[in-house]
Amino acid sequence: MNRILLLLLSFFCLGMVHAQDRPIIQRDNADVNQNFNDTLSGRSRRSSSNRNIKNLEAKIQDYKIINQERDTTYVDTSLVMLKDYKFNYLRKDEFDLLPFANMGQTYNTLSYDFSSVELMPKFGARARHFNFKEIEDVNYFYVPTPLTELMFKTAFQQGQLLESFFTVNTSKQFNFSVGYKGLRSLGNYQHSLTSTGNFTATSNYKTKNDRYHARAHIVMQDLMNEENGGIKDDDIINFESGNPEFLDRSVFDPAFENAESILQGKRFHLDHYYNLIKVKDSLRDHQLSLGNILSFTDKYYEFKQTTPNDIFGDAFDNIIHERTTLEDFYAEANATYRSKTLGSLKALIGYRDYNYGYDKLVQINGETLVNRLKGKVISAGGAYQNTIGKIHLDGSFGINVSGDQTGNYLNAQAHYIYKDKIKVGAFIKLNSSAPNYNYLLYQSDYLNYNWQNSYKNIETKQLGFQINASKIADVELDYNTLENYTYFSKNDEGFVKPNQSPKTINYFRIKLSREFRFGKFALNNTVRYQKVIDGEGILNVPEFVSRNTLYFGSDLFDKALFLQTGVTFSYFTAYHMNGYDPVLAEFYSQNSTKLGGFPRFDFFINAKVRQTRIYLKAEHFNSAFTGYNFYSAPNYPYRDFVVRFGLVWNFFL
Repeated sequence: MNRILLLLLSFFCLGMVHAQDRPIIQRDNADVNQNFNDTLSGRSRRSSSNRNIKNLEAKIQDYKIINQERDTTYVDTSLVMLKDYKFNYLRKDEFDLLPFANMGQTYNTLSYDFSSVELMPKFGARARHFNFKEIEDVNYFYVPTPLTELMFKTAFQQGQLLESFFTVNTSKQFNFSVGYKGLRSLGNYQHSLTSTGNFTATSNYKTKNDRYHARAHIVMQDLMNEENGGIKDDDIINFESGNPEFLDRSVFDPAFENAESILQGKRFHLDHYYNLIKVKDSLRDHQLSLGNILSFTDKYYEFKQTTPNDIFGDAFDNIIHERTTLEDFYAEANATYRSKTLGSLKALIGYRDYNYGYDKLVQINGETLVNRLKGKVISAGGAYQNTIGKIHLDGSFGINVSGDQTGNYLNAQAHYIYKDKIKVGAFIKLNSSAPNYNYLLYQSDYLNYNWQNSYKNIETKQLGFQINASKIADVELDYNTLENYTYFSKNDEGFVKPNQSPKTINYFRIKLSREFRFGKFALNNTVRYQKVIDGEGILNVPEFVSRNTLYFGSDLFDKALFLQTGVTFSYFTAYHMNGYDPVLAEFYSQNSTKLGGFPRFDFFINAKVRQTRIYLKAEHFNSAFTGYNFYSAPNYPYRDFVVRFGLVWNFFL
């Protein structure tokens, strides 16, 4: 009932819009060949529909989106290919991800990004976190008039995806927003129901004298997935042969039909600062700010099964019901000095109190495992930013100076803007942090899923380069060195266990993107090449990943409608694809089965009418005639051919 009431309330609100890039305000990959109106919908003062509009002069650039780093973009209602790529459950480009058969399930990873820097371990159940909003995923807003967005998309069998969002400035000083994303999808396979909800509320405030600034958000999330273990080994031949009796996927008997997993969490976050010394005129070019961050996260992962299943081994009880919890509190005090000459210098000190674990003790082979990892950590760090001519410098560092967890990081990057809007960048990132909590301690009602480990910190080094040149190509290249890399794999008995590699793994990848235009036709291409050195069998990735879209776009009906239609081809080479373990909600490395190498063709028709984008897509329409060897993970088939519809609708009141 609470979910229904929350969904009805949020129906009058908006789906989340994304933002990025530093301090220049720009569109999200806007197509330079597409027509944009300077004001909203080109609305005229003479139109009677404008009588209730408070600000007729508001431009689309005035509807600002601010991310956690205070970088600003603005709402983009254009219809470009990137919008088609992002019209999915995550509202992100899924180029490096392979979704499971039902919407709201997990994703297999086709390419790994080691650019994040951490001082603390992460909560486990990473396969459930693709749609879990972290702090960096929450944006803040500034709008001249109330803004609403609704997003709808059909799901599989019964259900649908709805995302809604609303934001308003009650004054120039205060903005608040509220958003909700809800999904319910039955799925084509037995016992694969997904039911998820993400609620977000934000506020953004500053005083009239611009000295005090405060941002806060509340996030509450509930992600439930029925688990079925995939199709049985005996049924693989029936799936791959295209046996007409099994084209109705509900005919398959999965490995089990009595389990579900739940990831639930809430977070309360406050980030505020006071300008102790503020720039008043050209004679004073420096500013000093004192800031504070308070953040509390409470989350748990739960796996339930009415009766044990032999594929996971012996169990303590006849009913499986286990819960892993984490409470994490973080407080930070910081000071930032800015000047036109020196740039921005920031120093900080942080305090963290964490409590991860279980409410019971476990004895295995005469050994008692601890039930909690609890501790306090004091950290220190700093950051620097400056723009010198056309060069932008950005760096940060952090270190745990005392407490129960060791860790440190260094992040340095530079960007140079060349003529003709060519942007060149380079970065280096060094990180040392403990493995995720579920590698260090895990308890389960299954005997084989209990362990306590003292692993070394994972050491990552990344060197990368970026070139953004729309007339040539966008290039992203990085080289990664991993030491003490932790991963899951099956032991000799066939059970999933954590491991730490003694090898130094080297991982190289490069991504090229370019769109070619031929009048009203365009060919959008994205290709990735990657190679793992001295780590094959531990870190498995396809060598090539490709996506190519040939499409037509044109204004119709005196520019009342913009139409976009075409075909997208996606492909990745066969490799030892990671397996999925539903007890842990984690992927594990396996080296016995190569999967992949199957083509995916999608036909789409997209349209834009004023601020409404409409999407119609025939997904994987080649599935019936290119072979039934498509999988998202071993024993987990990829999606069959399906036609789905959706829209994104903005309201500027």
